[in-house]
Amino acid sequence: MIIAGYFLMALVGISLGLIGGGGSILTVPILVYAMGVNPLLATSYSLFIVGTTSIAGAANNYRRGFVDVKTALLFGLSSITTVFVTRKIILPAIPEVLFSNQQIHFTQSMAIMVLFAVLMLSASIAMIKNKANETRLVTADAAEPVPLIKLLLFGVAVGLTTGLLGAGGGFLLIPALVLLLRMPMKKAVGTSLLIIALNSLIGFTGDIGHFNIDWHFLITLTLIAVAGIFTGGILAKKIDGVKLKKAFGWFVLLMGIYILMKELFFTSPVH
Repeated sequence: MIIAGYFLMALVGISLGLIGGGGSILTVPILVYAMGVNPLLATSYSLFIVGTTSIAGAANNYRRGFVDVKTALLFGLSSITTVFVTRKIILPAIPEVLFSNQQIHFTQSMAIMVLFAVLMLSASIAMIKNKANETRLVTADAAEPVPLIKLLLFGVAVGLTTGLLGAGGGFLLIPALVLLLRMPMKKAVGTSLLIIALNSLIGFTGDIGHFNIDWHFLITLTLIAVAGIFTGGILAKKIDGVKLKKAFGWFVLLMGIYILMKELFFTSPVH
């Protein structure tokens, strides 16, 4: 299964290169189900992998002028702080067994995977409706300035998502940057990658000391994913990204349903 996991991680990178986002949401399920990594540790590994691959994507967009560094730092302030606090303080304080009786034994690991399945379902819907959403986002008219408190609260929400589940949250960030900050779509994509990179890598530093990290394994996975991004970037010139993103959205939807059913009904509560 390890070889299969490496192959799937390459596909994650390729999907990121092809569709520009969403692929990293499969990182945690691959680590858990294909490689046997504990769900909590998998979220930590995912932060490193997603953060590193997002840096590669952000650097490419920065060279093309599609990254607003100032906005990334301002918007990311609350989300970065939230991610770090979540990983350093909140997660270690959550008990391993959340609820237990004679019929139900609901663990922290099960809760992570159930929440992750819900995130996958939300992300898949966003990808399936991608074309309509992009048209609505691009044509959204600039109204009054967005209150700072609203931006800060949204940053906290993104930070909690990233901190708890190890997912980048690009499907949340891009609409926020376009609708709240009136940012052009291409610049929103590039800027979101920088925010995701900062969130993920700083969140990962919050895990140092809490986990026994297999650096050789983690760096190998990361290099495979980064190589996949560049491969996907080449393939993107020949493949219709909109149709591919919608197809990928349906795949993520099915995976989310599978994880939800597996964790709630068909899995012994031991990870």
